[in-house]
Amino acid sequence: MTSKIPVRFVWLQLSTGLLLATIGISSPGAEEAAGPSGEALYEQRCASCHEGGAARAPDRNALRQLNEQRIGFQLAYGLMSAQGRDLSKDQIGAITRYLKGNAPPPAIELPDSSCRDEGPKLADPALPRWNGWGVDIRQHRFQPAESALLAAHDVPRLKLKWAFAFPGDVRAFAQPTVWGGRLFVGSAGGKVYALDARTGCQRWVFDAGFGVRSAVTIGEDGRGFTAYFGDQRGNVYALDAETGKLKWTRRVEDHQAAMITGAPTLADGILYVPVSSLEEALAADPRYGCCSFRGLIVALSAATGEVKWRSYVSPPPGPQGISSMGVQLFGPSGGAIWSAPTVDLQTNTVYATTGDSYSNPAQDTSDAFVAFDLVNGKLKWSRQMTESDAYNVACTSQYRANCPDNKGPDFDFGSSAILVDLADGKRALIAGQKSGVVHALDPDHGGAILWQRRIGQGSALGGVQWGMAVDDENVYVSVSDVGLERAAPGTPGAQKTIMGGELKMDPRKGGGLFALKLATGEVVWRTPHPGCNDKPGCSPAQSAAVTAIPGVVFSGGLDGHLRAYNARTGEIIWDVDTVQGYTTVNGAAGQGGSLDGPGAVIAGGMLYVNSGYTNYGTLPGNVLLAFSVEGR
Repeated sequence: MTSKIPVRFVWLQLSTGLLLATIGISSPGAEEAAGPSGEALYEQRCASCHEGGAARAPDRNALRQLNEQRIGFQLAYGLMSAQGRDLSKDQIGAITRYLKGNAPPPAIELPDSSCRDEGPKLADPALPRWNGWGVDIRQHRFQPAESALLAAHDVPRLKLKWAFAFPGDVRAFAQPTVWGGRLFVGSAGGKVYALDARTGCQRWVFDAGFGVRSAVTIGEDGRGFTAYFGDQRGNVYALDAETGKLKWTRRVEDHQAAMITGAPTLADGILYVPVSSLEEALAADPRYGCCSFRGLIVALSAATGEVKWRSYVSPPPGPQGISSMGVQLFGPSGGAIWSAPTVDLQTNTVYATTGDSYSNPAQDTSDAFVAFDLVNGKLKWSRQMTESDAYNVACTSQYRANCPDNKGPDFDFGSSAILVDLADGKRALIAGQKSGVVHALDPDHGGAILWQRRIGQGSALGGVQWGMAVDDENVYVSVSDVGLERAAPGTPGAQKTIMGGELKMDPRKGGGLFALKLATGEVVWRTPHPGCNDKPGCSPAQSAAVTAIPGVVFSGGLDGHLRAYNARTGEIIWDVDTVQGYTTVNGAAGQGGSLDGPGAVIAGGMLYVNSGYTNYGTLPGNVLLAFSVEGR
């Protein structure tokens, strides 16, 4: 019988998906390998994360699905270049060759999947839309009946219509956008695709060069239609939505670890861009001077990309002493903004939720709701939900030099704040936290707390991860609370750790969907996860963002299932297992996996969902799936 142990894993699901070099490096000062032995270098520099259970770090099998060029690029120039900074070109080549078995198979030439007709017009207002992350600028994640065109009684008859594979990827982590009969979606491989929403044929493809995790936001003005998105290097792009041609690009933050995970929000010609960071992970390197990134929102002209204002959630960092390794420390830092901002045109305010602090001193704007003036970016108010939460990956790594004193619980917000109107004429700003608590604040009285409801145990990977949905009466929220336990060597679904032994996800811990009353937070119903039935490597955790249409709520889980629930009773009315191989419309090899991060998108009688999200034992995959009633 296995024994349970308390295990703390790093929250890297909000990071890039291309964690291609470990931060659990060989001992500082240790002699470098004499020759470019790929296996030795991998064991020294990579295995402690990729084979050691570090959350969101792809395991060796997942890494081998990436092409050699992508692995080498990330180590030499990309997001993990800080970790690969003292590796020679030959050493990087040795690692990539080792991962690819020294003889990567030749690239498969894919068939032409371009559309053969012009397709519908982007300007056609009759074509249903799902724009950006939350459909609207208040981030409701609710699709009205006239746009959903999917009745509750038809949901049980949903069947796969087509599948599209992201070639060479092991994660499908960018939520699609639907506009004008087209589906716009980014990929971990750095490509942004415009597909026909009905058939999946390709209208155009744009290569950003870095992973694109943010949802695409479409804007319309006198110049036509523009597709806006951010990449994993902190760049924002504006493309002609009709042709995919670049209009402008802007790097919005110079910090080396800056990245954009949340979708930009567009209102009145201004693009509000959230900026997050990988620095929490870089801090695991004891040679790294932790930490200096500060979360921020940047307001850009949608027409030109000109910066209107840039507002940080904390003051500039300064020296904060010397680490045990003799490295200068810095702070304050952190407060990353992982999710799409919420725009309130009634009060000219943009709201966001923030992550934890990375270093001392912990800031009162971390793990918080923050409100900025739309015009000048001035901070109007903030409301912190967890105090003194200074944390980074060093706190769980072999080398703890950069771990803050009295480290916090790592209770970020990854969920956008949802702005709602209540029946009594008042308003509420609602968001769920990794602590397992859902909070409702009064946006018109300085963020005063209206109600709080605990619906999960909470942890670094627990609580509410990616987002909720609302209708006129309830807020619908899913629970992660993934559990991990020791396992005997060779146990199916288990993973080796740097501490010895193996770990696997607990099939009895986590999951569940709640309906809470908007006005009070009272629990209307709770539906537990149906269970894993002892399936190896299965977890009941439900981490993906929730989506709602009239009468139905959709929630995806780490087990790879997408389920539909009766919005009134919580009864499960549809359940599809996406973990399987797929024949795809673009001819690339397609495989479904865990559902995490983005939620389902519904428009025009179609449901779209990404499947595949490799991390600490969850299932890799690379497909975008499109469902319709009876597959028609």
